[in-house]
Amino acid sequence: MATGFIENLLEIEKSSGLLAANKKMNLLGKAKIPFLFIIDFEQKKPLICPLAIINADEILFDVNGKTNVTEIPSRNKSLEFKADTTPEIRYRQAFDLVQKHLHYGNSFLLNLTTATRIETNFSLQEIFYHSKAKYKLWLKDQCVVFSPEIFVRTRGRKISSFPMKGTIDATLPDAENELLKNAKELAEHYTIVDLIRNDLSMVAKNVVVERFRFIERIRTHRHELLQMSSEIRGELPGNYRENIGDILFSMLPAGSVSGAPKKKTIEIIREAEQCERGYYTGIFGIFDGTDIDCGVMIRFIEQGPAGLVYKSGGGITAKSKCEDEFQELIDKIYVPLA
Repeated sequence: MATGFIENLLEIEKSSGLLAANKKMNLLGKAKIPFLFIIDFEQKKPLICPLAIINADEILFDVNGKTNVTEIPSRNKSLEFKADTTPEIRYRQAFDLVQKHLHYGNSFLLNLTTATRIETNFSLQEIFYHSKAKYKLWLKDQCVVFSPEIFVRTRGRKISSFPMKGTIDATLPDAENELLKNAKELAEHYTIVDLIRNDLSMVAKNVVVERFRFIERIRTHRHELLQMSSEIRGELPGNYRENIGDILFSMLPAGSVSGAPKKKTIEIIREAEQCERGYYTGIFGIFDGTDIDCGVMIRFIEQGPAGLVYKSGGGITAKSKCEDEFQELIDKIYVPLA
């Protein structure tokens, strides 16, 4: 490895924060060194680590089958899982505040989230091992993620994003058609697709909506959900690997977990939620030396001071009803067991 590269990397390691993380991603990308990146929603504590030096006692990851797990322990018990679904009053207060801003025209779409206390007989590490999802991450004594949502993927110079907006209980009568024809869900999906198209246009050319509103089925420990996604694709410049940090940070936070217009909507989120999200709704993924693959950190359980909390949320528009939105975030409190 070139001496200049090592010197540059050591110099970056002396710093911390957003700028250092950005530079480190650019440097590793230019050298085609595989690395893991974990970026929190507020972008205050990003973690960038070459895959070769990740300590599996501290971090476990599985990104579409690319993983540092060498052996999955056998499952010797059934999942016991209980969620405290009583905090609707607190949610309603935040919902009403969001609705005020929506009717003032300060936002068109806002992703409102909340934390729900849960109890389970599985450790966070056991949930990592035995859940089934495209993107899985375990941080020791902190959190576990089992996310179905792609943020961006690259294949050569092609970059694609897959915003996920629209959820329904798959057991409801004619569930797929009900989801597809729901006016509120349609407006929400149009808004987020337009936002992601604009975000991609900042870093790529020839941006197009490749697929619009396709349905995926997700099996949970309680029932099945249908989720609606779209695919937006563009073309990156030939030297994009030298600018991986610039590309990803310019698109953050992810539009599907913030809203539109993004800057003002994030201000409203802070006012409504009154706490930092941390790694929840951030992104994580890997650069394998050739391509990027990363997901949005939804489906998230965190180790809090008083026990485990499950963080969930959904998109709010002026047409949203509090009862429906609260039910959606409860539906999203699940573990997708393999």
